[in-house]
Amino acid sequence: MNITGGSKHAIAQRLFILVAGLWVGSILTAGYLVAPTIFNTLTDRQVAGMVAGSIFKVEALLSTIVSIALMVLANLLINRGLSEYRSIRWLLLAMLLCSLVASIILIPWMNTLRDEALIQGMPVMLSPSASAFATLHGVSSAVFLIQSALGIYLLWRLTKNTQS
Repeated sequence: MNITGGSKHAIAQRLFILVAGLWVGSILTAGYLVAPTIFNTLTDRQVAGMVAGSIFKVEALLSTIVSIALMVLANLLINRGLSEYRSIRWLLLAMLLCSLVASIILIPWMNTLRDEALIQGMPVMLSPSASAFATLHGVSSAVFLIQSALGIYLLWRLTKNTQS
């Protein structure tokens, strides 16, 4: 991106980068710092999973809202002549899809399996649904990894200096 102090859209571009940076930072913090810390701190893996699941649910909702807001801002910047944001929209769309898959499909499904196991008086990993839960957890982890990589690439693209 060509961010210059003299650009009449510099404030909007800086706001875009600030919001994107905070958002991607929250994704990376939740997934690669907070969740592992929860599992390393709490001795009850069922409780740790429930806490981590709640954090990922909030993160997926936040990601949905922020990616939509940034797509709207990208459209405004494109309409004002900053065509370099066209490719940024595709990254935002891919990240939005990741958060929607997580928040609409994976997290509710995993919560249902966990709740059913708790009703039966056992942790989900000892229930008949353990295999399905493990598969969903693997898919969820892959989606989160993809979203994280897209976020890092988004920031890389946004902070690229095209003048040099």
